Amino acid sequence: MVPVSVFIIAKNEADRIGATIRAIRGLTDDLVVVDSGSTDGTQAVAQELGARVIFNPWPGYGLQKRFAEDQCRHGWLLNLDADEEVSPELLAEMRALFAHGEPSCQAYGIRIAETYPGESAPHLLAYRIAPVRLYRRDAGRYSSSLVHDRVDLKPGTKVGKLKGLVHHRSVRSLGDQLAKLNSYADQQAVDLEVRGISIPTWRVYFEFPAAFLKAYFGRLHFLRGTYGFLIAMNYATWRHLRLAKHYERKRLGALAKSTARTERA
Repeated sequence: MVPVSVFIIAKNEADRIGATIRAIRGLTDDLVVVDSGSTDGTQAVAQELGARVIFNPWPGYGLQKRFAEDQCRHGWLLNLDADEEVSPELLAEMRALFAHGEPSCQAYGIRIAETYPGESAPHLLAYRIAPVRLYRRDAGRYSSSLVHDRVDLKPGTKVGKLKGLVHHRSVRSLGDQLAKLNSYADQQAVDLEVRGISIPTWRVYFEFPAAFLKAYFGRLHFLRGTYGFLIAMNYATWRHLRLAKHYERKRLGALAKSTARTERA
């Protein structure tokens, strides 16, 4: 075991969270699952695999992860999503990182690779990101954003990068993915309004084709054949819905203000 707390936020992840916990439980003696009201037995699956399960009503991505940080016991934190699996190579790398005491950096970026249905491991050229997921709790914490779950590090924090992969099994099915992205678009539209950000209306006309090209070619989804094409279409639909809902909220807000001025006159 290493002096790292692992925390996971979840809701209705009974079909995936077991693999996530089994892949990492040999690393830590403090595994925390913060559940926001699952109805599919997620809590029981996590408890049976040794996690401490804590209920917290959904406040948004960043705030939920902040709540989870506060439940952890150790000075180092590792965050995983309920649809992510640490590879054996990454597990060994993290063990080696703490084998001789305190690591040389205060935070580490971890490569996360998309892994789609029918794939046992990520495609060799699968799209990858490398956000900070392993960090000292006194070096930073998750943003309080409703939709952006990133670690805000203190100035001067030394950041390293690990080589091992996390397999991101975010897609259960194309329909499930689209429903999830539609919900996320709703939250993003609200977040833009709360932050006072207004995206130009002209982008509504170009967002879908631009996003499709970004996913299909930029993220190399074309290498996955027809399924890659469909994943790229879902991505583009989400980006379009985000702007469409943002535009709709602005339009309705403007109409409400106009009606109020007319009534006062």
